[in-house]
Amino acid sequence: MKNFKTFGVMIDMSRNAVMSMDGLKRFLPLLKKMGYNCVMLYTEDTYEVDGEPYFGYLRGRYTKAEMKELDAFAASLGMKMIPCIQTLAHLNAIFHWRPVADFPKDCNDILMTDDERTYELIDHMFATLSECFSSRLIHIGMDEAHMLGRGKHLDRFGYENANSIMKRHLARVCEIAKKYDYEVMLWSDMFFRPWNNGKYMIPKCEMPKEIVESLPEKVIPVYWDYYQTNEQAYSDMIENHRQLSKEVWFAGGSWSWHGMIPFNRFTLESMIPAIDACKKHKVKNVVMTMWGDDGAECSHFSQLPSLFYLAEYAKGNTDESLIKAKFKRMIGIDFDEFMAIDHPNDVVKYEGQPRNPSKYMLYSDYFNGFLDYTVSEGGGKTYESFAEQLHATAKKSRRYGYVFDTAAKLCDVLAVKYELGVRTRRAYDAGDREALRGLAENEYTRLIKLIGIYARAFERQWFADNKPHGFDVQDNRLGGLIHRTDACRRRLLDYVNGKIDRIDELEEKLLPFYEAGKSVSIVSAQFASTVNVTFHG
Repeated sequence: MKNFKTFGVMIDMSRNAVMSMDGLKRFLPLLKKMGYNCVMLYTEDTYEVDGEPYFGYLRGRYTKAEMKELDAFAASLGMKMIPCIQTLAHLNAIFHWRPVADFPKDCNDILMTDDERTYELIDHMFATLSECFSSRLIHIGMDEAHMLGRGKHLDRFGYENANSIMKRHLARVCEIAKKYDYEVMLWSDMFFRPWNNGKYMIPKCEMPKEIVESLPEKVIPVYWDYYQTNEQAYSDMIENHRQLSKEVWFAGGSWSWHGMIPFNRFTLESMIPAIDACKKHKVKNVVMTMWGDDGAECSHFSQLPSLFYLAEYAKGNTDESLIKAKFKRMIGIDFDEFMAIDHPNDVVKYEGQPRNPSKYMLYSDYFNGFLDYTVSEGGGKTYESFAEQLHATAKKSRRYGYVFDTAAKLCDVLAVKYELGVRTRRAYDAGDREALRGLAENEYTRLIKLIGIYARAFERQWFADNKPHGFDVQDNRLGGLIHRTDACRRRLLDYVNGKIDRIDELEEKLLPFYEAGKSVSIVSAQFASTVNVTFHG
């Protein structure tokens, strides 16, 4: 690619979904055909590590044989495959099992730095990966260690500022990397947060000398940013990073992490100015991250239009009509028709930032509906029209019809469920028992069936793309939703038939969670379904 040495993707294999060998062998050739030449598999613990049997246990980890096979497959396409791991934070999954309960841990998901068992583990990571991947470049993570040094490390070693701990830990990790002939890159945010009140993205500034000196000379900082929509914000941060190192990588975002549906539209609105800034400042290595927060429900095949558009734009093709025509020839679906996969989140007016009513209203509780303040009257009809359009597209495409079928059946559910909490509470407040009977016998009963139909479509999508591990989470969520729907239906009938004299949840007045008719962005399904779970999105 003329403008970039590396233009690739980083696929999250750690937040519940691990793409299957078949899924990757369908996905990577598409990326290569678009113009991508690099893929990183983001694996926190989802890869086999010699000497660490509980590392990635029951999580669908890639075996050594699979990693070798994927590395060879990528090479056969002319793509480099770079391991992308964690050597500091984001390792909460390894602390789950009793045999490693006493594993050295600072706090939360952070390893205990300055403990030799930590460096033994990291050595095992590097030893295994060096055997499986031909690349001598490795991404070691180290991002978002917000509580570094404030847990057991504080008790054991006393207080020390995060930058000093980070510097010493990084030196040890680099020493191990050198043993295996690795060149190291890492997320850069922990070189900004400790001296900037926890903030990462900031205007152009002069970096503190002690921060600049804390990054070893040959370590490559990776600036990640998925949120800005103006070129200047990206330019400022690139210039800040250049004070740390002349060689800076940029990691943008192909928005896949807010639920069942991608944000192709915002991917383009945020990443086009990012690419412009990278071109302007001659950043030669760019990857698009594809995260999977809170369950990794989104199929990466639903992101094809934005991935294609960005690859064309990176090549210098800024002719939108030409991009769309090329997409239609390659994928077989009209570009704008494919972009309609985003529609389940368009029930409210788009205001330039990702919002995900298709997820939080799917899991929003009928009786504890604090998110009902975001509901716009007529939204159910809107979902009916979305469903009709997506069902039609699903029938057109043999190769990608399954992702449209899943999205369409989600809209079938939301056509009934989106306003059902509002309608239930309105009828209860009015004392209209016959209206409540009608909802229980019709909408609630129908919804149980529709959720089951959607769950089976989602299951087909999952197993087309991913290993089976992690689908138990989706089974439990959707199965719980079906059970809750039936439980509310039965209590409504008990109320209208006089078996109970009140429904306590509906007696309690809802307080405004957000402005009426406005949509919000909530990742956590648990948070949407109950007020008794702390938001962790």
